[in-house]
Amino acid sequence: MATKIESGQDVITFLETQHRQIKQLFAEVRASTGDQRQSTFTALWRLLAVHETAEEEVVHPAARKSLPAGEAIVNARLQEENKAKKQLSELEALDPDSPEFEAQFSTFTMDVLAHAEAEERQEFEPLASSLNEEELTRLRRTVELAERFAPTRPHPGVESQTANLVAGPFAAMVDRARDLLTAKSQSNP
Repeated sequence: MATKIESGQDVITFLETQHRQIKQLFAEVRASTGDQRQSTFTALWRLLAVHETAEEEVVHPAARKSLPAGEAIVNARLQEENKAKKQLSELEALDPDSPEFEAQFSTFTMDVLAHAEAEERQEFEPLASSLNEEELTRLRRTVELAERFAPTRPHPGVESQTANLVAGPFAAMVDRARDLLTAKSQSNP
């Protein structure tokens, strides 16, 4: 299953559309089993990885700069993102049909959806009010570019713009090579 990233006119629409895609993928993972569950979970973690990287590289710095409480808002989101990356790394190592995966995935789902809601309410809405249409559209283009070069797997501890810019290209190259090898081995049993 390929990770399809939907586009919108501005960065807020773009990211909120991705939040809806993520929510849908959570439901699809819960509703599936076996190879279908693994495939859907892989699509979910890839979308989460590129989405969070782009937010960390582009959106959070804009919020820090543009919002009166930007520093506190972004720091809270970064803590949530670090926790989610750790959870996702643990889930990736589990059999997706195991009871342990089910339990951890349930907690992970609640945490990520709460994070997305907080992001939309505390970061996206104020950004939409603080920036003009041209700035929001430019941010969307920058987010789309960042996602094209983002790692496709979680990397706990890499939550800042600087860390993503330094470690991200190498991590993305390794992740994408790993993705190709995984896909090739699954198509040639």
